[in-house]
Amino acid sequence: MTDDLRPNEAEKEFLTIAYNRFYDLYAEVMSEAFWLRDEYYRYSRISSGFANYSEIMTYEPLKWVLEEMKLKRPPGEAEIATDLFRFVRNTLFHFPFYDRWRDVWISGRLACWNKTDSSIDKFLRKYAGREMIKYRYWEPDKKLMTYVQVQFPAEYSPESKVYLRDVLEEKEGTKFSYIMMKAIMNTQVENGHN
Repeated sequence: MTDDLRPNEAEKEFLTIAYNRFYDLYAEVMSEAFWLRDEYYRYSRISSGFANYSEIMTYEPLKWVLEEMKLKRPPGEAEIATDLFRFVRNTLFHFPFYDRWRDVWISGRLACWNKTDSSIDKFLRKYAGREMIKYRYWEPDKKLMTYVQVQFPAEYSPESKVYLRDVLEEKEGTKFSYIMMKAIMNTQVENGHN
């Protein structure tokens, strides 16, 4: 029966390392000093956070959280926390050609260069033409409300270039993403992590 307890020892080891890494990246990304760093440095740290979150989301109890979000949160929020963040992560890591957020782009032809129906291609086909989603987040230490939007491409084809910066702005979009990721991850933390 003890094998059914979550987290098991292997999960504890992984989650401890992964959570600590994400929280360190979160603290860095949320600081104003981070946004004064050069674009390559920011890009590598932002990429690392999306990759870390993506790996953490393979933990089954977090999948349950996302399923509950679909039922209890505003429409589309669970999809942002899964589909959009996975799209960003996959674009950054499967196409390691870029050094800056503003340069990252993908096309239908590129998304399917080695196989049809890739996860990036599926995301872009599913969300192309959808209305923009608007969010806001509060930064208590700055007493600042920031508005951010997720802008899906108007169209998606083999030829069209979809720039990541047009889908999600670097600074506001990253902060929004990290805040949402942290909130989801915190559902699995005893005593919370603020």
